[in-house]
Amino acid sequence: MLRRVSTTPMIWPDEATRLSYPDWIVARLTEELGELAGIEALERMNEPPPVSERDDGYIQDRASQWVADLVRAAPADAVLDVCAAPGGKTTAIAGRGAFVVGADLQPHRVALIADNARRLGLDIPLIVADARRPPLRERSFDRVLVDAPCSGLGALRRRPDARWRIAPSDIDALVVLQRQIVDAVAPLVAPGGSILYSVCTLTAAESIGHPVPDGFIAEEDALEAPWARFGNGFRIRPQDADTDGMVVVRYRARS
Repeated sequence: MLRRVSTTPMIWPDEATRLSYPDWIVARLTEELGELAGIEALERMNEPPPVSERDDGYIQDRASQWVADLVRAAPADAVLDVCAAPGGKTTAIAGRGAFVVGADLQPHRVALIADNARRLGLDIPLIVADARRPPLRERSFDRVLVDAPCSGLGALRRRPDARWRIAPSDIDALVVLQRQIVDAVAPLVAPGGSILYSVCTLTAAESIGHPVPDGFIAEEDALEAPWARFGNGFRIRPQDADTDGMVVVRYRARS
């Protein structure tokens, strides 16, 4: 009987059952990406992620490495990574010679940044702070990275159980939090400086749906493939380069 079952073609009632996702995630991503691309993204996120190692030995998804590159921090720049834990992007930027301040809400998460910085031989000032109320001087940073809390719908292969823990209402709450963070850090940017906003999700509401902060413009300079234009930002889908799905938007402060 079991041999017969093992050779019988499966007939799935729907794609959500076949792929083992909640119905709403399948509906959301096929609506956001299109039917074919949405299913491709979901299928790719059911596969094990490749291991990507930076030159300094830190293990980090390539899309996250590219986000750190897009901060475009020069060695003389002052950079704030306001949602920094566990420190992958913070250490990548600091490793290029920029002065980086890392911040996160929970002490144990800031300790993760400290551990990673220490292992890489980097001296990075760290603070425990709520990104909605950063205790920092206005106009004191050339670059700010907001790697915002998000639904993680572009990185579900790294957290397979997350698909069953998140609900559509969580996205609505995250959108409010994300906007609060961007509005709070905007005054910290020096004239002519920039905010790079990134999320490891694929939804418009959590990325290009945000209004441009007062006193800023959205930069739309073309990025190279595998980034593809997405509203006033750029997106990578999981199937584009076998990475986490990401969206980035850059805001430039008016001089």
